[in-house]
Amino acid sequence: MATDSILNEAEEPDLFEHMRIVVDKGQSLLRIDKFLMHKLENASRNRIQNAIELGNVLVNEKQAKSSYKVKPLDVISVVLPHPPRDTEVYPENIPLNIAYEDNDVLVINKPPGLVVHPGYNNYTGTLVNGLVYHFQQLPTLPGNDGRPGLVHRIDKDTSGLLLISKNERAMAWLARQFYEHTITRKYKALVWGDLEQNGTVTGYINRSVADRRVMSIYDSEDKGKWSVTHYKVLERFGYVTLIECQLETGRTHQIRAHMKHIGHPLFSDATYGGDKILKGTTFNKYKQFIENCFELMPRQALHAQTLGFVHPTTRKYINFEASLPDDFEAVLQKWRKYIAATVEQNA
Repeated sequence: MATDSILNEAEEPDLFEHMRIVVDKGQSLLRIDKFLMHKLENASRNRIQNAIELGNVLVNEKQAKSSYKVKPLDVISVVLPHPPRDTEVYPENIPLNIAYEDNDVLVINKPPGLVVHPGYNNYTGTLVNGLVYHFQQLPTLPGNDGRPGLVHRIDKDTSGLLLISKNERAMAWLARQFYEHTITRKYKALVWGDLEQNGTVTGYINRSVADRRVMSIYDSEDKGKWSVTHYKVLERFGYVTLIECQLETGRTHQIRAHMKHIGHPLFSDATYGGDKILKGTTFNKYKQFIENCFELMPRQALHAQTLGFVHPTTRKYINFEASLPDDFEAVLQKWRKYIAATVEQNA
């Protein structure tokens, strides 16, 4: 007997997924919410009805209502946030730099060095541990089970803005925006080399065959997931360039891997080869200058500066900016002084 065809397409690892279901030829008429309850793992009726209400469930490319009766060969598209992990996360009183908070969402300005989610070798002291503690101090709200909903992530040593949902309805609403690439995410990055002009990096991204800790860019869709980063030059320092990167997709290590791919790894990014002198002179004075910069910022020069999205309740677009952290700003000031002194010497 034929069965429904279900295709899962993960966008942000472990955070939300897109499912495409082609209904079996022998399917009898059945309400779509009941149909999906039987087809999707860990999908409660409440989760499914929230998804339908927010327009996250399409039938034959049109938004469905809960009362819609599924018919044979219907093509159903669903965007759902993943349910919380089974592992228990212990609350810890970790200071949070809160840029914005209401009953639906929380925007955090994450410092460099803070791991976002508990995992291998990082079971405590993470942002999520701090968020669980923060949520426990809040009044109980409808649909809020006291567990933060991560809609996306940024790397441990990347600083900047991170969006958290505070209830299941907000999680579903935001997950759809991430899936449709309508969230605004702009980063500032300092990269090696003198970028000639603004541009776009594309390619299929996946873990490197040689080193599973890093991501590589491939030219075939069967080797990875499609990824797009737009960048523009903000300031030139001859041997390094300050750029703004705007994400169209949100893949693991996307900016870091993309800039490495085009020959401009992030400054001080040890994982992608940016923690050594890649451009410049052979003078000892220059070598010492670079070492001083690495000491000031012993992490990749990447900061999530801008975050914009449509609010799940007001349905209005809101936008947030986070200024560069001290280490990043200090390195830029050192480069400005170095270039100014070099120009003066050659005058």
